[in-house]
Amino acid sequence: MTDPGMNFHEVAPKIPPRVLCIGMPVRDLTFRIDGLPERGFKVNASHFDEICGGNALNGAIGIVRLGGRASICGPMGDAKETSSKYIFEKLGHEGIETRHIVHMPGLVTPISNIMIDPSGERTIVTFRDPELWKVQLPPSDELLKDCHAILTENRCAEFCTDLCAEARRRGIPVIVDVDRTMSTREGLLTASSHLVFSSEALQATAGVPDDAEALKKIARLTPSFLAGTRGALGTLWLDDNGNLQQTPAFPVHTVDTLGAGDVFHGAFALAITEQQELRDALRFASAAAALKCTRFGGAFAAPQRAEVEELLNQDRAPRSAQTNG
Repeated sequence: MTDPGMNFHEVAPKIPPRVLCIGMPVRDLTFRIDGLPERGFKVNASHFDEICGGNALNGAIGIVRLGGRASICGPMGDAKETSSKYIFEKLGHEGIETRHIVHMPGLVTPISNIMIDPSGERTIVTFRDPELWKVQLPPSDELLKDCHAILTENRCAEFCTDLCAEARRRGIPVIVDVDRTMSTREGLLTASSHLVFSSEALQATAGVPDDAEALKKIARLTPSFLAGTRGALGTLWLDDNGNLQQTPAFPVHTVDTLGAGDVFHGAFALAITEQQELRDALRFASAAAALKCTRFGGAFAAPQRAEVEELLNQDRAPRSAQTNG
């Protein structure tokens, strides 16, 4: 029985933060192969699995597994098609909110063919119906109600930049996964609070073949926090004083990198809503991504919170260090 003298707010369960994940869910057909076939050749797969993915969906799975709440927002194909039904079933099983999904009659939900080699690296072919980019999202007031952060990708800038700008006006963090070249006049450069680039997209956006110099160049265009993920080389980022910092990757035996970057972004977004220090947030995200890489299954192999905390607490866990530059 609760002590009658105890304040209700001291015993009431804390409601986890909710992250709005904006993107396009994808139906993934995954094949494990010994090596990519040459042109015109056939190979046999040793394993097949059907899952669902996409940056936003994968990030949402990571968030929920780590104790947060996640809502998916973005376009999907016709509600009657097989892929839509399959993805909704999977999202429901993970406890991800789907009320902000926009079904577009007569269109096809994105689908990917994914080949995973013995090193864990993946080769992907994806079809996205061009008409999906014309989606109109629900009203901002509806989407931003009870929203503690937005996680999106720069691929979706065409239909989410205005929403992100409104979120920033309301003081809501906007974390952008930049995995393709960004225009230096891109609205998301300023309609964001955190920009996390892949190394390739970082260098291509800045036009500089060096991650550190690319971060410094982009910093002149935006007040957002900037970081570049580099796989096994860890994450390079700029602190509040513009100094380069590095968060090493956790050394693990990698079998499947599919969804690892998205789990990283989901974990990072959740850490921001929890008001973790940037150094800790990046280390938290790095640990979540590393554990995902040790298992097959895309983002459905994302770890639980206890697993991440255990890895973080191990004595051998890497710590951030300032770089010279």
